[in-house]
Amino acid sequence: MSTKTPVYFLSHGGPNIMYDHQHPAYHKLGEIGREITTKVKPRAVVVFSAHWQGKRDTILVNTAEMTELIYDFYGFPSHYYKEKYPNVGSKEVAEKVLGALGEAGIKAEGVKRGLDHGVWASFKCAFEPESNPLNVPIVQVSLFDSEDPVQHYRLGQAVEKLREENILIIVSGMAVHNLRDLQFSWGDPRPLPYTASFDDALKDAATAKPADREQALADLLRRPDARKAHPTFDHLLPIHIGAGAAGDEKGRRLWTLKEGSMSWAQYRFGDLANSTSSL
Repeated sequence: MSTKTPVYFLSHGGPNIMYDHQHPAYHKLGEIGREITTKVKPRAVVVFSAHWQGKRDTILVNTAEMTELIYDFYGFPSHYYKEKYPNVGSKEVAEKVLGALGEAGIKAEGVKRGLDHGVWASFKCAFEPESNPLNVPIVQVSLFDSEDPVQHYRLGQAVEKLREENILIIVSGMAVHNLRDLQFSWGDPRPLPYTASFDDALKDAATAKPADREQALADLLRRPDARKAHPTFDHLLPIHIGAGAAGDEKGRRLWTLKEGSMSWAQYRFGDLANSTSSL
């Protein structure tokens, strides 16, 4: 049994998932959240979201103890912009992240920032404040402002050691994410051809042998269907970070739902720290 916390990749969708309680992804995020609170029981969470890019060669780390929510979406009903998600940061954990990045030769800066919806909207589904509160500090870390898969894999490798201190790493993106094609699949849940093909290819890469995984994930970006599945790679690169942080532990796809121009696949890398059972 591993003494490290596992690593999770969450496909988070749009903020509307918070209200769509009949959607299978809402329930699956809740299941994963309960797995984390009841079996992993981390002391803190470090989260990387598709919605925050730092600089091309520099990572940004949120050092704020109190963090507001960022409503980084447009065109939704007014009550979306009044949503709350209780959370606190941790300067101590943020300093651990900065230290780990520095040791790995990665330039990093501490900043004060709120949580974007790639974090708080998915966390509100996974860690519903009334029924399954997380109750631990959340420290958000940026991606690089680049589409380099190896650079992001190295970023994950740099923070792997935090898992030995009961700090959970969550990476938040989307397995397939093409907002431009939503108009072609609106009201029709059948996956578009590239949704199906890329989701399957992602599973093969993420669950490959750890020795082969970095190259397999990098090769995804060169697939003919890659730019259809991800017109920009910001929602894909979090899984490269997560796989890098997983070290020599294998990945497992917990669940997927291919829906129009989106895929809701959820992954876990590594074993559960406190239980051999799984979803």
